[in-house]
Amino acid sequence: MTTPMGKVICNITISADGYSAGLNQTEERPFGDDGGDGWGDKLHAWFSESPEENRAEIDQMTAAKAFIMGRNMFGPVRGEWDRQWNGWWGDNPPYHAPTFVLTHHPREPQPMDGGTTYYFVTDGIESALAQARAAAGDGDVAIMGGATTINQYLAAGMVDEVRLHIVPMTLGAGTRLFEGVPPLKLEQVKSRPASLVTHVTYRVLA
Repeated sequence: MTTPMGKVICNITISADGYSAGLNQTEERPFGDDGGDGWGDKLHAWFSESPEENRAEIDQMTAAKAFIMGRNMFGPVRGEWDRQWNGWWGDNPPYHAPTFVLTHHPREPQPMDGGTTYYFVTDGIESALAQARAAAGDGDVAIMGGATTINQYLAAGMVDEVRLHIVPMTLGAGTRLFEGVPPLKLEQVKSRPASLVTHVTYRVLA
């Protein structure tokens, strides 16, 4: 009997012109120049300033049984792992599940508080997804970003669902969702406006 697999979901906040981060990412400003003064405070104000209004979407973001992210989303360290950077989220990251980080540089798995363990995958997006599926069992796998990583999975036809949190601002430059991705046929599953964001879910048909 074949074990059913969960969905592969992309979950990301973007500006109205499609950017998930501005230019000039730094350790202090992981989302680069987004017009704010700190940790993605313009793009992610919906998350930090009105969490109760967006509770369903916030809870849904970490409901998957395994996660994938790119090296840039994990942190600003480039090249070899020359210091023990363990992500932007402190000792107890919000994932609480196996989390697979795409990188070109090997590193031993890093257990964190709360059930998150980071696994560093050096052999590509297919391998990361296979490992995440195995870890998730029949649960969902969430590709959390950044946009460059999500674009690779979309271009490869590996995504079932795209969940966008669209903020009413433009950035004009940076890292853009759907950049270099062939045309996709999407079916809108649901949408919900909130005061600082509009949440839209699409099913990827082709």
